[in-house]
Amino acid sequence: MTARVGERPLTRFRATDDLTADAPPEARGLSRDGVRLLVASEQDGAVTVEHGTFPALGRHLGPGDVLVVNNSATVAREIDGRLAARGAVVIHVGAELDDGSWVVELRTAPDAGRPVLDAALGDEIVLAGRHRRTLRSSPTLRLVAPYPEPGSSPSGSGNRLWKAVESGSSGLGEHLAAHGRPIAYGYLRARFPLAAYQTVFGTIPGSAEMASAARPFTTELVTSLVSAGVVIVPVTLHTGLSSQESGEAPQPERFAVSRSAAAVVNAAKAVGGRVVAVGTTATRALESATDEAGVVSAAAGWTDLVISPDRPVRVVGGLVTGWHNSDATHLLLVESVAGPNLTQAAYDAALSRHYAWHEFGDSALLLPDREAGELSRG
Repeated sequence: MTARVGERPLTRFRATDDLTADAPPEARGLSRDGVRLLVASEQDGAVTVEHGTFPALGRHLGPGDVLVVNNSATVAREIDGRLAARGAVVIHVGAELDDGSWVVELRTAPDAGRPVLDAALGDEIVLAGRHRRTLRSSPTLRLVAPYPEPGSSPSGSGNRLWKAVESGSSGLGEHLAAHGRPIAYGYLRARFPLAAYQTVFGTIPGSAEMASAARPFTTELVTSLVSAGVVIVPVTLHTGLSSQESGEAPQPERFAVSRSAAAVVNAAKAVGGRVVAVGTTATRALESATDEAGVVSAAAGWTDLVISPDRPVRVVGGLVTGWHNSDATHLLLVESVAGPNLTQAAYDAALSRHYAWHEFGDSALLLPDREAGELSRG
């Protein structure tokens, strides 16, 4: 399922570059859970906004509520290379596909600041080692097809993503394990280790980029939530590359929802508990396993689900999230969970208080009116 061409979120705002979190909170003098938390809730159409820090999350959840988290761990998927007839590039490696090819994005060297959109079918990229030197064992990638299909870039200015096949004396996976680093973009002030891109829930390696909504959680916070009767349910979604252009739908991603996770969510819904997803990735995984009646079943495989007004959420009734760009399809998902009015109020308040954006930024807990949500899903 894909988003309609030209479909855009209803929420309107203008974020500026000075709101970007350019480093993890630990590098900015904060603890991991020291980021700010905006809580926006709705009751009978009235929106309330509260400001605090992330540990305050527990004050807004209670016994019987379910937190759905993504247990995918981040892997090193950025590597340097040389594109024939162009020179140095940075390669971001997404999913390995069922036919053994890989999804890749080429970006400008040295900081991956912009996508390279003028690569061509058949181009070859020689991968470099840890210090940007080509090694005898370095694999070569050959671009064999635009991904997921020709013309997938909404701007029409070239293909952002490619299917690539590898050759060379060492495989791409092995080369990334030895020489790769976490995917990062030009707005960060420095390089940070892979540990900075992990969440407390990440136990199954496979995400090209961090499922960042869960980053502020700590072992202590999880313990306090569980002690208060909040149930934490893991699902899996291995993220692809997050650098979508304006209006570009998310890529298909591997996911898994276990039988036990489905049973816990269904039981909570049956007794009136609220299902709160931690991030768009957990939402996408859970909703991919949910039928039209809002019943969750065990499921696994690839999901191309795009949560939007055309296909709203069926089981998720709250969201822990970071802050998304105004033209991002992820914001369609946020609006589907929270509704456009609550979403707009949250973004207006975040901008007025200068909340920090991107993967190391501040957080929000969005709790729409339960009855209104049930009516819209019914």
